[in-house]
Amino acid sequence: MSKQQAISPGKNFLAGGFGGMCLVFTGHPLDTIKVRLQTQPKPKPGAALMYSGTIDCFKKTLAKEGVKGLYKGMAAPLIGVTPMFAVCFFGFGLGKKLQQKSPDDILTYPQLFAAGMLSGVFTTAIMAPGERIKCLLQIQAASGEAKYAGALDCAKQIYRESGIRGIYRGTALTLMRDLPASGMYFMTYEWLKNLLTPAGKSHSELSVPSILFAGGMAGVFNWAVAIPPDVLKSRFQTAPMGKYPNGVRDVLRELIREEGVASLYKGFTAVMLRAFPANAACFLGFELSMKLLNWAAPNL
Repeated sequence: MSKQQAISPGKNFLAGGFGGMCLVFTGHPLDTIKVRLQTQPKPKPGAALMYSGTIDCFKKTLAKEGVKGLYKGMAAPLIGVTPMFAVCFFGFGLGKKLQQKSPDDILTYPQLFAAGMLSGVFTTAIMAPGERIKCLLQIQAASGEAKYAGALDCAKQIYRESGIRGIYRGTALTLMRDLPASGMYFMTYEWLKNLLTPAGKSHSELSVPSILFAGGMAGVFNWAVAIPPDVLKSRFQTAPMGKYPNGVRDVLRELIREEGVASLYKGFTAVMLRAFPANAACFLGFELSMKLLNWAAPNL
């Protein structure tokens, strides 16, 4: 492995923001499908499920709402995701820097995992409200009831009904999902970058297909860890207030009792179909921005 470039949390922040924008544009349609599959109502006895799977949900959404339907609720993650990924990559950069005794130190994989977990802590404060609003808008579009006019209106109504606690509902579940998943995300990306970098070459010389592959696979590994807590979080954040008085334990109990353990992997196909291209786009956006920043401001 070649000598490591000194870590600049500032550059990580800017490049991460651009990477996040690339991720939302690429991945939002499948995120909409994932949430609709995870939160679809239990059918009445003898009736079929609203959506039989990923493809069926995709077809019905397109037929009923057109392409716009797939991008429902995108304003909230786009507004939240740019600073969130900026903070996420900043947190990872900081986590790496804190563990280095000198800028040339090569970190071990457990250290990279720990740095990734720190980025998960950083992002939750921004992510939890955005996720809550996004989930409510996505299921509203599917149900046909227009309670919220948009992301801002949704935030205002939640705040009026239950204050800041309502906006941050599901924060513990977001943390439960993002700490191990973020650790896995960054560790996998760095591991694959090391694997794909020819001997004697630097990471900065990696080809675009290699970056796309490493970024895409990092997304897949991230979601393999994140799906069960994500299903619980989607259920909890979209349930009426007071439905689950004991929080996550009640959601978990109800899900397993009514739908079995497999229900913790609801939306798996949609998530995995989205994870590869969205995260490939994210890391490519990040690496290209980093190259540009290193060229334009080498001493930042």
